[in-house]
Amino acid sequence: MDPISDMLIRMKNAQAVGKKTASFGYSKIKWEIAKLLEKHNYLTEISKKGKKNKKLLEVGFLYDTDGAPKISNVKRMSKLSRRVYRGFREIHPVRHGYGIAVYSTTKGLLTDKEARAGKLGGEFLFEMY
Repeated sequence: MDPISDMLIRMKNAQAVGKKTASFGYSKIKWEIAKLLEKHNYLTEISKKGKKNKKLLEVGFLYDTDGAPKISNVKRMSKLSRRVYRGFREIHPVRHGYGIAVYSTTKGLLTDKEARAGKLGGEFLFEMY
């Protein structure tokens, strides 16, 4: 199973039922994704729990003023079975700028806006809105 898509679906499902936090297994890529989502106001807080082999990543969720979840849909683009790469000219806004797409580039994980501004292409991980 793909660990990144598992993390994204757990976050989406936890917000759909109104939970405040969710936790899943820790890895460096998941930590970087969580930091990026926190920077762009999809998550409130992130923290590492546990020791050595049993590390967990715990994230807190942000909701709109009317109680609607910030993460309403997630679409994993690059999978284990099929990798998707895009050049910076092929990167387009998600939902007319209301969502974000995350790319793995040579400069680290970037959103679609940051990748276009830096003229960087890379692996298209997922889009979220």
